[in-house]
Amino acid sequence: MDNTPTKELPFSFTQKLKNFLESTAFTVGITALILINAVTLGLETNSALSPSNAEFLFWADKIILVIFSIELTLKFFAYRLNFFKSGWNIFDLLIVTIAWVPASGAFAVLRALRILRVLRLISVIPQMRRVIGAIVTSIPGMLSVVGVLSIVFYVAAVLTTKLFGQHPDPNMQEWFGSVSSSAYTLFQIMTLESWSMGIVRPTMEIFPHSWIFFIPFIIITSFAVLNLFIGIIVDAMQTSHESDTDEKITEMANITHEDLKEMISRFDKLDEKIDQLASAKTE
Repeated sequence: MDNTPTKELPFSFTQKLKNFLESTAFTVGITALILINAVTLGLETNSALSPSNAEFLFWADKIILVIFSIELTLKFFAYRLNFFKSGWNIFDLLIVTIAWVPASGAFAVLRALRILRVLRLISVIPQMRRVIGAIVTSIPGMLSVVGVLSIVFYVAAVLTTKLFGQHPDPNMQEWFGSVSSSAYTLFQIMTLESWSMGIVRPTMEIFPHSWIFFIPFIIITSFAVLNLFIGIIVDAMQTSHESDTDEKITEMANITHEDLKEMISRFDKLDEKIDQLASAKTE
């Protein structure tokens, strides 16, 4: 009976540590530190900063970095090798490790990379993680859309080079003089950046019927194909949300099972104590 508490203590402590690391208060605290660190890193770029303020920001940055390191150490202690099964944990570890590299000499560029710590907001806030996860999940579908868009762009670039690039006008030579310049011009038109007064109308002054090409191109690229990107990402986010819900249900089921085992164990111990008290009274 003496060995039973010593067996339960490590599990209990690890579970309590996991609950603490996953608690809302801890998450809010880390999020606040990330935001404060983002502000301090931004203030350090101010050339009018006084030496005393610069020293304060330096030590504030170091203290926050130490807290981030302690956080990762606690996570590693709680999850052990399972720590590396989470891509977000590896992401946080890389960012904090880069921050500890001496930012001098050949590594001076790493000093600017400290701002990457702000990206930890993505790993800390579940909603942001869901968005990034949805984008990563949607990459295969997006590649198919990019393939279709690339074909459309190549055909349109060759076509506009043949139709408009042969004209001696300087604008036509600059916009459609080669396949590469035509592709860049068409990309500008697709983004609707100064497409009408900047490119299409001057082209229509030389080629009055060029609108027959430009209008279908804008409809296909700007409205149809780009909306496919939105549809794929929205679908991936819905799938990600459903998978998160399934994981939470499974997690709740596991926690309920553990709680049930613990309650049964407590009831057994309580029964033993009641029996002991009853036998003591009878004696």
